[in-house]
Amino acid sequence: MIPPEATKPAPPHKTRLAPSPTGALHLGNARTFLVNWAIARARGWSILLRIEDLDGPRTKRGADQHAIDTLSWLGIDWDEGPVWQSRDLTPYKHAMHTLARAGLAYPTDLSRADIERWSADAAASAPQDGSHEVRFPPELRPPMTDDSRALGFNDPTRTWRFVAPPGPVPFHDQFAGAQSFDVGAIAGDFIVWTRQGVPAYQLAVTVDDARQGVTQVVRGDDLLDSTSRQILLAEALSLGPRPGYTHLPLVRGPDGRRLAKRHGDTRIDRYRDLGVTPERVIGLLAAWCGITHAPEPMKIGEFRQRLSLDTIPRTPITCRPEDDAWLLNRH
Repeated sequence: MIPPEATKPAPPHKTRLAPSPTGALHLGNARTFLVNWAIARARGWSILLRIEDLDGPRTKRGADQHAIDTLSWLGIDWDEGPVWQSRDLTPYKHAMHTLARAGLAYPTDLSRADIERWSADAAASAPQDGSHEVRFPPELRPPMTDDSRALGFNDPTRTWRFVAPPGPVPFHDQFAGAQSFDVGAIAGDFIVWTRQGVPAYQLAVTVDDARQGVTQVVRGDDLLDSTSRQILLAEALSLGPRPGYTHLPLVRGPDGRRLAKRHGDTRIDRYRDLGVTPERVIGLLAAWCGITHAPEPMKIGEFRQRLSLDTIPRTPITCRPEDDAWLLNRH
């Protein structure tokens, strides 16, 4: 006889839409959110809307509501939220206390310039790996003392860094396949708490995904190597099973760089204000996802039904001037 507990349904999967209110959503953001939404609705996942608004200096007033309105205009919906990270820092402070007490995080007043100077001095005697990221090496760690751990997390002169262990951190990505990043070699000890008195991105999303029950993370592949950092943090905090990860190639401009203002105005708000319909935007995004060979207006329900990860190009998508012209019907 099967034990009663074995007949219970598995917990439902949950994903999150996580816009950052540092600017308006553009075609690249919209494509990632739309794919995330379509996968979730097709597979029966629940969806949380989380506003990641901890980047104080870059956060723009009203951008959070603009993001919510834009997602709704496209036809993207969610089951929970919106929730704002900045409204309760308690969970992140608890996590920091855990890391500090375990000797896995420490405060430092070294600036980026200080680290770069040390790296330049060391370059003559140490081979370089070609990385463009400024690595914080273990040689710069301060002594771990009880006093340093008791400083608190609101000192404007100090950041807190996580002690990155040596060696690769492997994981499987549902789109990109087997992945592995040596955090210690790439980034070294990375920031988990900022001088502004708020958690850094890596800590905040790790804590939130665990406490909010997120089991599936769908995002751009610019965050692929961040996954290993978040895995290290989750293990250090004993946060439970890893989420499943799906990292999608970014949308880029004709110059190969990530889509941004330098490539022109690709804000969804701009197209909406000019009378472009959601179906036309979704039609372009469908072509970028390999659903169609050329853009054609498409309702969001059809996008959901026809999307397959197998058809999404494995290489970055290029947003061209012709795409803008098609959206504006200026052929």
